[in-house]
Amino acid sequence: MKMFGSGVLIGKASGAAATPLKFGVLQECTLDFSFSLKELYGSYQFPADIGRGTAKITGKAKNGELDADLFGQLFFNETVSTAQRLLKLQEAGSVPATSTYTITVAQAATFVADEGVYYATTLVQFRRVASSPAAGEYSVDEGTGVYTFASADASAAVVIDYLYTSTTGGRKFTISNNLLGDAPQFSVVFNGVRNSKQITVELNRCISSKLSLATKLEDFTIPDFDFSAMADDSGNVGSFSIGT
Repeated sequence: MKMFGSGVLIGKASGAAATPLKFGVLQECTLDFSFSLKELYGSYQFPADIGRGTAKITGKAKNGELDADLFGQLFFNETVSTAQRLLKLQEAGSVPATSTYTITVAQAATFVADEGVYYATTLVQFRRVASSPAAGEYSVDEGTGVYTFASADASAAVVIDYLYTSTTGGRKFTISNNLLGDAPQFSVVFNGVRNSKQITVELNRCISSKLSLATKLEDFTIPDFDFSAMADDSGNVGSFSIGT
C-alpha cells in the first residue's frame, strides 16, 4: 500500500480502565526502528561478517492540540483534575482618591499570585514592596487579592497582571518531584489509511523521554512528544501490519 498524510496516533496509560488518548490534530509521526551492528574484519577492507546487536524503537509525535490529560498521564504520571490556572493580563483599576488606596482584583476569591502592576497610560511598571509603598510602589496580600498603593498615586489608573484558579473550562495537574526511575508506561497505536488500505503499528509498552512546547510569532504551537518502546511482560514489543 501507499500512505498519504499524518495518520492517527493513540496512547493509553497502563491499567485496565485507562482511557485511550488521541494525539489531536496530528501533524507528523515518526517511528524509528534501529539496531546496532557489529562488524568482523580480517585483512580486507570490507567486513567478513556482520552481526546485529541491540535494538531500539523510538517515536516522535507532533500534534496541534494541547491536551492536559495526554501530557499529565503519558508524560508526567500525574492525576488530572477539572480546574485550570488562568493569567489575567492588564485588568484595569483605579487607585482610590482617598485612603485606603487599595484595589481588590475581580478574581480575588481564587487569587493565586501577583504578576505585576503598571501605570495604564505609560505602562511604566510599579515596584513591589512588602509594606508601606511609596510613589510608584505597591504591596499585595496574596491571600486576599488586595493591592495597596501610596497616597502619592491616588486616582492613578493602573493595570494589574495576576494568576487565579478557575474550576471550570479546563484541566490541571501538579508536576511532582518523583523518585528517579519513576515514569508512566503506556501503549501506542499508529494507524494510516489510503484507498481503504491500512497500516497499523502497535507498541505494547512505551516511556516518553521528552515533551517540548515551542511558541512562534504568527504560527501555531506544535508540541513534540518523544517516546521509546520496550518489551512487555510477555516479551512482546508490539505488532506491525500493512494492507495489500
